[in-house]
Amino acid sequence: MSKPNFKSRTLARERSLQALYQWQLTGQALQEIELQFLAEDDEHRDMKQADVAYFQKLLHGIPAQLGQLDGHLEPCLDRSITQVDPIELVILRLGCYELTQSEEVPFRVAINEAVELAKKFGAERSHKYINGVLDKIAKTITKGSAKVSP
Repeated sequence: MSKPNFKSRTLARERSLQALYQWQLTGQALQEIELQFLAEDDEHRDMKQADVAYFQKLLHGIPAQLGQLDGHLEPCLDRSITQVDPIELVILRLGCYELTQSEEVPFRVAINEAVELAKKFGAERSHKYINGVLDKIAKTITKGSAKVSP
């Protein structure tokens, strides 16, 4: 089995962001959302170029680790987690998940990908906020972990 390329992982992150945002707002079952995304043929949800396995890992892994992820996020936020913009919250959770649960993803890649998601989907300056929060998390994780970014 070949290793997924960078673009396919980026697309998997984008689609999982969209799917998790849908889940967060509607409370719809993850399995239903997953089927919608995998069945969609429109250009906004085209999964042909995405790393589907990674999309599924993020889609199911983030909700399964929500308490732990929010536990990492809360001390690094300048406001209550309930006051964070919904799209920014999904991006922060996704970035935090990659920092804490995806050993194959270097810290710099996880943070950069989250920043790029914020530039594409978030408010005008949300990318700076995302970068700051995830950088704090990466520094706290580095102190107690062997995971090192290149």
